[in-house]
Amino acid sequence: QVQLVESGGGLVQPGGSLRLSCAASGSIFSIYAMGWYRQAPGNQRELVARITNGGTTKYADSVKGRFTISRDNSKNTVYLQMNSLKPEDTAVYYCNSGGGLTYAGNYWGQGTQVTVSS
Repeated sequence: QVQLVESGGGLVQPGGSLRLSCAASGSIFSIYAMGWYRQAPGNQRELVARITNGGTTKYADSVKGRFTISRDNSKNTVYLQMNSLKPEDTAVYYCNSGGGLTYAGNYWGQGTQVTVSS
């Protein structure tokens, strides 16, 4: 069993930055692929970025060049650095554990709200 706890969400102005963190416990973090997804009201949950245990990354086209996913296996933590934020980035962001580079695993965090507004 894997427990995931996200943090770092909040309210930011357009063009600003936020860094999300996801702390994992309950399993061997380093062997799992990890990912970030988001869900805006009325929309389906969508991929933002994923990272394998070897560090290979994949991004949604909408965030390429603005967001960076990374992981620190010594801290059992995955990060999402979000720069040049836009109002359309507003959503609840969820951490995911397991799966591979292109598909989600079975474990989800509770989500953290990101609101981009002036």
